[in-house]
Formats: sequence, structure tokens, C-alpha cells
Amino acid sequence: MPKKFRTVDRSTPHLMPAQVEDWLPEDDLARFVVDIVDRLDTSAIEDSYDARGSKAYHPKLMAALLIYSYATGTFSSRKIEKRTYDSIPHRFICANQHPDHDTICRFRHRFWDEVTGLFLQVLLIAGEMGMVEVGNVAVDGTKMNANASKHKALSWDRANQLEEQLTEEIEELLETAEAIDEEEDEDGPGGLDIPEEIQRREKRLEGIREAKERIEKRARERHEEEVNHYEEKMDRRAEYEEEHGRKKPGREPEEPEYEGPEDKAQANLTDPESRIMLTSENGWQQAYNLQAAVDMDSHLILTGHVSQSPNDKQELEPALEQIDELPERLGEADRLAADNGYLSAGNVAACEEQGITPYIATGRKKHNPSWKERLTGPEEDPPEDEEGIEAMAYRLETLEGKAFYGRRKGTVEPIFGAIKEVMGLRRLLVRGLKKVEAEWTLVQLAWNVRRMFALQG
Repeated sequence: MPKKFRTVDRSTPHLMPAQVEDWLPEDDLARFVVDIVDRLDTSAIEDSYDARGSKAYHPKLMAALLIYSYATGTFSSRKIEKRTYDSIPHRFICANQHPDHDTICRFRHRFWDEVTGLFLQVLLIAGEMGMVEVGNVAVDGTKMNANASKHKALSWDRANQLEEQLTEEIEELLETAEAIDEEEDEDGPGGLDIPEEIQRREKRLEGIREAKERIEKRARERHEEEVNHYEEKMDRRAEYEEEHGRKKPGREPEEPEYEGPEDKAQANLTDPESRIMLTSENGWQQAYNLQAAVDMDSHLILTGHVSQSPNDKQELEPALEQIDELPERLGEADRLAADNGYLSAGNVAACEEQGITPYIATGRKKHNPSWKERLTGPEEDPPEDEEGIEAMAYRLETLEGKAFYGRRKGTVEPIFGAIKEVMGLRRLLVRGLKKVEAEWTLVQLAWNVRRMFALQG
């Protein structure tokens, strides 16, 4: 019996729908993005244009194009331009127009602040649609590879060696040039272009000296922090001795001395503001620490910032400040969950001062606990005589505490996973802390729109 297959005919003309709008399904993400962007106030961008020159693409079109592209994993300006030709959703958003990659790149960098300012507007729209009401919050961070190689990092010791080597080579080249002038020879040995060689070394020497200045600046800042920490300890000792009328037991802290940068202290020549960090995927990498505070009920990102520190301990207070600045109509944070990396007495106190009940892990929990461990624990609140970390540790062992903290892994961590695996952001496109902060906010904005699309069903 002969097989039956559909005819493959690539030469017969096909009549496409007359309107680009008809090419797209009614429930497509691109339609939702356009609807959301049409509700945003983009007057700050529009007012920056004047009447001179050729007509510009409308800011709402450009904003929708960026948000949709980021939400679907297209980050490069050249790739976004290509999508306006070969992707129906992109053609729909651009109304069959094709902004070139230069236009897209200029718009993104010229209006970083304005575009990222749309983040809060989108969050407020989510609140109006009943998708988010701040109450339970989870905070976490993830390391994201910088747009720089770790092999372009220069240590203090190596920088000193190279500075000495290049200085000697420049002196040798200058001596060679003087000898050539005396002999009235036009070329250097072996046809060497001495001025070009000197210029190349001087340029590299300038970069090395700038890197040394950055390393030394960080060393001084670290020393200042150690001095402040020392002074705080001495103040506490003085208070204890004044209160008890005797010397506080234990060894007295030693005042830190500035000894200059360590030999292994590094600065990256490509992106000086990035740092070497230990990542869970690829070991030590040149990276930034991206932070996010997430609503545990809707999985929408409420706030986020970028840190140069590989440690999360100093990142909770900036997150709390941003949460406190959210508009009242979005609600107020009531409980906060964070992993052991955020544990400190100061962070617990900062949460309580803001009226937020902290649930910060006091240690690493073993995987796959038995059902008895999961379903047993005290039901009442901590005793009145316990406070701070002790009270929180008790609270985490209650049934309510275990249930609440257990939700953390199902909220903020999957969002980071989706941004990296589904949206495809594995490496930052820009360099410098300020630009990275803007790009991270745009990524969070794209995630929120994508999540709102899923929530509205």
C-alpha cells in the first residue's frame, strides 16, 4: 500500500493576511507586551526628542521591542534587528518596521535610566490587576559572568613586575633610537619601528598603573573598614568596663596597620569594576553579584540591585531599603526568607526595625529530611526572654517557620534558573557597575512582564 504524505510545494505563492496583526495568535506574549507598554508613561523619553532631523521610532515601540526581546532571550542589538525580519512577534511589535542595530543600541544606552524607570510602573500595573500584594518576600543573589575574561585580571605582584619590565624596555628602546640617530640610520634593528613600539608599551604601562591605583584604593578602603570595626570593638569594651567596673576578659583587639595591597589582590583590565567570584556553575569567574527580592506569592521581582561583593551578608540592608521605598498601594512586607549567606545579628535587627519578621537560615540544612523532622516542632512563638538570632532560630524550628522557609527554594531560586536557562542570560553584555545595574533592571522588568503574562492566564 503506498504511503500518504502531504505535498511539499515551496514555489506556489501564499497570500499572507493583509494586516500584520492577523499573523499572530490572540494569546501571544507579544500582544501582552504591547498592551502593557501602551499603559506606561513614556513622556520622559518622548520629551527628550526634538523636531529636527528624520522621524524617530516611537519610544513605546522601542521599549516594547526591548522588553519582548529580553523576555524571549534575545539580548544583542544585531540579533534583535534580525528578529524584526524573521520573527512574526517582532514584526508585530515593530508594525513591520525594522529599527537597525545602531538605533536599538543607541536607544538602549541613551535611555537606560528612563527604560529601567518603567520597572516600577509595570509593578504598579501588576498591583492594579490583582497579581501582587507585598507580604511574604524572599531575598537571594546569583553570580552572573561579566563581559570580561578572568584571564585579563592582573594581580598586584604581577602588575609591579610588568611595570618594571616595561619601564626598562622603554628606556632600552630610547637608547636604541639615540644610537640610530647618531649613525644616521633610518631603520631600527631588524626593521623595528621604535616609535610604535614605545607607544605600545607606554599605553600598556598606563593601563597597568591605572589597575594598580584601583587595587591600592580597594586596599585602603578595606583598611578603613577594619579600623572602623576595631573602633566599634574598643567602644564596646569601654562600655563593658564602665558598666562592670573591671577589665573585660579576653585579649584586647590589636589596632590594624595598613600594609598595602596583598600580592594576590587583583583588578581586571577589561571591566575594572567586576570581581573574581566563585560561581556554582563554572568555578572562579569574573562576575557581578545580582540581587533580587521576590514576592513569594506571585513570583514577581519587587526590587533588585547589583553588588561587587561575592558575599551576600552586606546585601540584605540595601534590599530592605528598596522594599521600604515601594509605594504603599503595593502593600507592606510582613515576613522575609533568606539563606544562611545573609545571617548576621545586624541583618536580623534591620528586619525587625522595619517591622518585618526575618526567617534567615542559621546553618545549612541537610537534604531530604525525614517526615518526622519536617512535620514536628514547637507550635508556639519564641519565649519572651529570647530575642534577635536566638528568637529567629527558635521560630525557624516551629511548624510555621519550617513551612514558610521551605517555600523560599520554590520562589527566588527558580526565577534565577529561568532567567539563565529559559531567557538565556548567561553573561552580561555591558561593562561597568552602573551599566550592569541598568541591564539587570531591564532583565527583571522583562521577567515580570513574562510572569504577568503567565498569571493572567
